[in-house]
Amino acid sequence: MIESLVAIVVAALGILGILGTQMRTLTDTQTTVRRAQAIRLIEDLGERMKVNPSVLRDADAYVADFNTTPAPGDCQAASCNRTLLAAYDLGVWKQTVKNTLPLGQASIFLAPGEEVGANRRQIGVMVAWRENERDLSDSSQANQKAYRDNIDATQVRAADGTLSSGGGGTTATSCPDGYTCHLQYLPLAARCAPYFGSGEAIPQYFCPGF
Repeated sequence: MIESLVAIVVAALGILGILGTQMRTLTDTQTTVRRAQAIRLIEDLGERMKVNPSVLRDADAYVADFNTTPAPGDCQAASCNRTLLAAYDLGVWKQTVKNTLPLGQASIFLAPGEEVGANRRQIGVMVAWRENERDLSDSSQANQKAYRDNIDATQVRAADGTLSSGGGGTTATSCPDGYTCHLQYLPLAARCAPYFGSGEAIPQYFCPGF
């Protein structure tokens, strides 16, 4: 009788261990999927910015914190100037982030140290979504602090691994409490675009920033 009870207890513990492993695997899979979705969303924003020929000069138009979502106009039915195009891209993209990720939100900011217009070569994008698997309430745990430091865009990591202020960086951001975040930087590039408003047979080209 005792041997049977011991066998049942051992079997139950084994089953619980298997279930725990499966749950952990499922959680890791979901986290990987969410991060892949965040990367694709950031790539989508990058492609939208490439279409805007004035993005290098008008990078400020794309800056928005987690709580800012501009009301986009309709740039598909009517022509938009560069400011309206940036607002349209930002509004549509932020709505896509919200619809794709659980409690998804995003912040777009000028890279620390590149607030001066002539120095701008990239912007930072942080996508955040809600997950309960990672507890960051206890900042004394080294691994949790390292995780948050790695996605803190208000700081710059030196070659020796030390962190310091980004040098201004008032528009930079860090991951909100209780969220999982993905941080990525997008390069800004200027390109020439044709101008058909002159009515000439041969279109004129303008190159922002040149």
